[in-house]
Formats: sequence, structure tokens, C-alpha cells
Amino acid sequence: MTHLEKTRFAHRHLLDIARLSAADISLILDVADVYAERSRAREKKLSLLRGMTQINLFFENSTRTRTSFELAGQRLGADVINMSVGSSSVKKGETLIDTAMTLNAMRPDILVIRHSDSGAPHLLSQKVDCAVINGGDGSHEHPTQALLDAQTIRNRKGRLAGLTVAICGDILHSRVARSNIALLNIMGARVRIVGPTTLIPSNAKTMGVEVYHSMEDGLKDADIVMMLRLQTERMQGAFVPSVREYFHLFGLDKEKLRVAKPDALIMHPGPMNRGVEIDSEIADDLHISAISEQVEMGVAVRMACLDLLTRREADE
Repeated sequence: MTHLEKTRFAHRHLLDIARLSAADISLILDVADVYAERSRAREKKLSLLRGMTQINLFFENSTRTRTSFELAGQRLGADVINMSVGSSSVKKGETLIDTAMTLNAMRPDILVIRHSDSGAPHLLSQKVDCAVINGGDGSHEHPTQALLDAQTIRNRKGRLAGLTVAICGDILHSRVARSNIALLNIMGARVRIVGPTTLIPSNAKTMGVEVYHSMEDGLKDADIVMMLRLQTERMQGAFVPSVREYFHLFGLDKEKLRVAKPDALIMHPGPMNRGVEIDSEIADDLHISAISEQVEMGVAVRMACLDLLTRREADE
């Protein structure tokens, strides 16, 4: 990594994108580039975090994110523990603060937390002595997802600045959208959000985005089309008339994609609802879809985050 190995990260935790500068983001992506290359080699394991302990504390199910963090930690040589919250004392009434105090007494080096309540990672970071990574909190943020999306875009397009990115679908309930909007604005991209009025946040115009309510207008000349799933588990009430109607108006298919740039890149954070927000023909077309590459970049970006956040630990 040459100079990257010695570069210190300016932050103790990774709680949200808004706290990062363009230089911070570029550093994470540059380090992730090295790990992406390493992950394609036969010998993938390093000893960089040997002797360190990483605890993945997931209060919400997420096979993709948890597995990605687990693999990232293992490839760096850390001892990785996945805490099964469903069978823990949290279910018996233990608060997050109680859990934090218990975990802190175990002296871990890094905690990855995913929680249904916005702000839970920030609260945890105030109660423990180690680095904390937000693995997704409520409808607030999912910073490592935005970073891996940025890595994917940069790999395919060579840059982030100046690109037009259309984020489409359930913006209202999406922490992925919020993190991506923040990151893309910091890095100089032009951001559009596209969806029915019921799924657009009321404060959307203060988020540094252009708001569209039709796919034809929102996708016109877009470089990147990022689709989001309908988060029905967070919906109380009728946000869309029907799944069939939603796909007709806002599901991505070849017809709607025609107005985007000819070399437009299709992305989706997963898991996908095929035939709801995206047509399988597009999702599986490797010439235009970067969905599998997003999964690959997820491990590399999380390795970079674990590396950078533990450099202070290693120096002390």
C-alpha cells in the first residue's frame, strides 16, 4: 500500500457519511482498491489485525452485511465474534447501554452494530472504548453501503464528480439512500431522487437533490441508476396502490432505461424484489448491471474501514 499504509484516519468511529470529508472518502476508497485486488488473489488472508477482536452486534437480520463484515475481519486476521442478539439477554429486557457496558468489559477492538433505532451506533460509541462502525441504523444511515457503492461507481466510471446519479424507489425509508445522497454530494456528483410522492421525504429539497415523480424525467441522461427495494417492513399504511402498479410506474425495465445514457450503470443494494422495483432481464445483464460487483466491493470497503479505524489501536 506504500504511503496508504502509514496514512492515519481522522476519525475514531464510522457512524455516518456526513462527518466525512472528500479526502476521508477518497482515502477509504484508495485503501479498498488495494484490498479488492488482494481478494482476487489465491492467498487472501493477512495478519494485520492479528490479536484484535471484532464483535458484530446485529439487532436486525442482514445476511449480506453481516457476512461481509465477518469475512472482512477474518481476511485481516481478527478474531471475529457474531453476537446472536435474538438469544441474548437483550431479549430479556437488557438495554443497549447495559449491552455496551458488558461488551466494553470484554475489551474488543472494534464493534459493528446494526440496529432498528436511528442513533443507536452513536449512543454505543459514547459508552465503549473501542471503534464503532454503523452497520445500518433505522432509517438514518448505512455508511459502508454508500462507500461500497461509490467504490463500484469509481471502478466503472473512473470518477464520482460530475456524474448524474438517479436514486429511485422507496427513498423515505431508505438509510442507503440517505448515505448515498450525502456521499455523492460531498464528492461532487449531481443527485436525483425518483419515486411516488408517498415515498419521498418531506424535507427532500433540503437534501441537495433534484426531486422527480416520473421515471422518464428522473432517468433522462443519467449516468447511474440506483434502484431501492420497497421496505414494506417499515411501512404502516398504504404507500403504493399495489405492487403491480408500482412496477408499472417505477419498476426499472428496458423501456424506462432508454432515456438514461447509453452506458448507464445499474445498481441495487439488495436484496432485490424482482418484478417489483427491477426487471430480472436488467438485473442479470452483466454489461449494464453492477449488482454483483457491489457485493464484491462490500468486502474490500469493509476491510478498508476496519484497517483504518484500528490503526490508532495498533499505535497505542
